[in-house]
Amino acid sequence: MAKNVKPTTTAILSDSELDTLPELLSEHAETDEDCSPASDSIELKLTSQFCGERLDKSISTLVPEYSRSRIQQWIESGYVHVDGQPGKAKMTMLGDEHIVIQPQAAPDEGAYASEPIALDIVYEDHDIVIINKPPGMVVHPAAGNWSGTLLNGLLYRYPELSGVPRAGIVHRLDKDTSGLMVVAKTLIAHTDLVRQLQERSVRREYYALVWGTPNLSGTIDAPMARHPRDRIKMAVSRSLTAKPAITHFERIASSMLEKFPVSLMACKLETGRTHQIRVHMQSLGFPLVGDPLYGKQHLARFFPRQALQARRLGLVHPASGEQMEWEVPLAEDFSQLLQDAHIHLP
Repeated sequence: MAKNVKPTTTAILSDSELDTLPELLSEHAETDEDCSPASDSIELKLTSQFCGERLDKSISTLVPEYSRSRIQQWIESGYVHVDGQPGKAKMTMLGDEHIVIQPQAAPDEGAYASEPIALDIVYEDHDIVIINKPPGMVVHPAAGNWSGTLLNGLLYRYPELSGVPRAGIVHRLDKDTSGLMVVAKTLIAHTDLVRQLQERSVRREYYALVWGTPNLSGTIDAPMARHPRDRIKMAVSRSLTAKPAITHFERIASSMLEKFPVSLMACKLETGRTHQIRVHMQSLGFPLVGDPLYGKQHLARFFPRQALQARRLGLVHPASGEQMEWEVPLAEDFSQLLQDAHIHLP
C-alpha cells in the first residue's frame, strides 16, 4: 500500500527550476578558477620534421598524453614559450625551436573529490536520499565552482556514489534556490528516477514570491531556449532549439512589500527546464522578488536571491514502488521575507 512519509528537518553533519539528467547544466560563473601547475616543465627541441607545422600540432605530436585542446589552452594562457617568447597556437615552426611547457592541471580534476560538507538529510534508505538544499549551495561542480558543491559532499558521506553517474544526482536546483532534491544511491535507482523525470511523473511544487498580482491560477505552456543575446539567460522562444516547458501556477496570497504589490505563488513543474519558473513568471510580467537575472533590478534591495523554494517532492520509490512525498518548511530567509510582506502561510 502506498504511504506518505512525513518529513524531518534534522540537519546531519552540522539549487527554481528542476532539470532532468540530459539537461543538467553547470552553474554559471563569470570566471574560471586559476589552474595550478600539474608537474614540472617539459622541454622540447624540434627537428626538421616539424618544419611548416603549427605549434599546437607539433606539441600534440610530441606530448600525446595531453589533448590538443588542453595544449591550446596552455598556449593561450602563456604557459608555452618558444625560444624564450610566449607562443601562439597557429605560429609556424621552422624545425629547430626550443619549446618550454609549464603543464597546468585541468580545473575540473578535483571536481569529483569528496569533501566534508554539511547536508540536511530529510529521508534516506538503501536506494535514495532526499536532501533539503540550502540557498547558496552549488549542486554540481562547474566553472568557478569546482569544489564545495553538493556532489562533493555526497561523495564524502556516501563513498559508494563514486560508482553512480554524477554521484546519483538526477536533477538540480539553481545555486540560490533552496529546497528538496532526490539523489539515487544505486544504479538501479538512478535509472528509474531518470525515467520518472523523463515521463514527467515526479511531482515538484515550488513556492515563489513574485512582484505584482497574477491571476488566481493558470498554466504557462511556453517552450524555452537559450537567450539569443545573453547566453547566461534562458528565454521563452519559438526557435527550433526551444524545448517544451510547462508550469502550472496558483496564487496563494497577495500583499504589499513596502509600497509594492507582491504575491506568493505555488508553481508545479510539468517539465524541468533551466530557470523555468523564473523565466515563465517573468514572461507574464511577474518576475521573482530578488531574482538577479530576470527580476526588477531597482528593487534588488529587498532580497539577496530569487525568492524560490522547492517545497514539495513526490515520486514512486524506485525499489518498493510506493508513492512517497516530502515537504519542508521555507528557508529561514524566505520565511522572514514573507513576514516582511505580512504574508502568512495557510
